[in-house]
Amino acid sequence: MNHLSKFLSTTATAFILTTPAFAGDAAAGKAIYDGAGACASCHGATGAGDGIAAAAFNPKPASFTEGVFRLDTDGDGSKGTDTDLANAIKNGAAKYGGNVGMPGRADFSDAQVNDLVAYIRSLKK
Repeated sequence: MNHLSKFLSTTATAFILTTPAFAGDAAAGKAIYDGAGACASCHGATGAGDGIAAAAFNPKPASFTEGVFRLDTDGDGSKGTDTDLANAIKNGAAKYGGNVGMPGRADFSDAQVNDLVAYIRSLKK
């Protein structure tokens, strides 16, 4: 391998390892959460899992303020990773053994899902 190829390979690897996979915009995510996503109706305006529809669910909706999540959607042994949140948003929580009241939002673009993940992460106190 020549020096240029080695440099490019090393630089690309370093970029991939240090660039977050879910670099969403939390402000855009809040707009989706409060609007089209209708997330606040179950998860609450502040993400505490206390929305007006929360009383109807068992288990209760996740409290994003605690930052504790129940689902490991990708089977990597870690619950609540960005990938887990994105999968639950896109496909619904029931697909992964979670609450059947959490519908999948396949209509959201990857960018919108990333924005929601960023906003959910911002709610942890």
